[in-house]
Amino acid sequence: MNFLSVAQIAVKWGVSERSVRNYCAQGRIDGAFLTGKTWNVPEHAVKPTHGNKKQKTSDTLLDVLCNEQSAKISGGIYHKIQIELTYNSNHIEGSRLTHDQTRYIFETNTIGGDNEVMNVDDIVETANHFKCIDMVIAQAGNALSEKLIKQLHFTLKHGTSDSRKDWFVTGDYKKLPNEVGGQETTSPEDVSQAIQALLSDYNATKEKAFEDIVAFHVAFESIHPFQDGNGRVGRLIMLKECLRNNVTPFIIGEQTKMFYYRGLHEWKRERGFLLDTCLSAQDQFKAYLDYFKVPYSD
Repeated sequence: MNFLSVAQIAVKWGVSERSVRNYCAQGRIDGAFLTGKTWNVPEHAVKPTHGNKKQKTSDTLLDVLCNEQSAKISGGIYHKIQIELTYNSNHIEGSRLTHDQTRYIFETNTIGGDNEVMNVDDIVETANHFKCIDMVIAQAGNALSEKLIKQLHFTLKHGTSDSRKDWFVTGDYKKLPNEVGGQETTSPEDVSQAIQALLSDYNATKEKAFEDIVAFHVAFESIHPFQDGNGRVGRLIMLKECLRNNVTPFIIGEQTKMFYYRGLHEWKRERGFLLDTCLSAQDQFKAYLDYFKVPYSD
């Protein structure tokens, strides 16, 4: 069998070399392998189809979530997503609530603890995050909009100590410059225009693939439109867009947050870091779907 380089395959398929490397890193090209840092691609390899998409069925994950939410079914995939996404997304941002405490708040709407001190904001934001997930499920069929993004932020931060600060805007864009990971972000006066341009470009593509959703997330986080809560809103958006586009969702685990941060930081130079992290998270999510017998495509 003859093998071609990434550059040769890129010319043959009419795509960028970065796309070919991403296909290889994601295991989407049969027979491709690494020699050192160089990918070797079979000469007659077939170009992967656009996206890593779940085929439409009569019973999509979104259908299941809507049904379980409406029927208030406990212990299903809706229940699982509420707890896992809320716990992990909040923990990435510094919440000190345990997994059990997060689950207890969702299941009983009360606070469990043995004479331990808990941060009120952690509790409020946990309860608010559950509402955000419900909002995402309800709005999953609609195109992503600036209005929804602001509604998610308002819901997440409503009633927190931040919402009582004069300089903090709940449900609207930041007033003060901020950084993420030591990197500069979009200036407050330019945020609205940047978000509108990002949404215009993103929504111009009718069907979004896995890579499109991750790329939007990177761009959103680089703008960092809100004073706080950007990461959680951004990850909620990814869930919504996966559900809308029949892409298997993924939850970034608190234990992989450093890989996630590295991937965001290195995106312009090498997309594979973040894509690999998200694909690994997607594999874990597929294990949830297997357990609950919710169909998906590889």
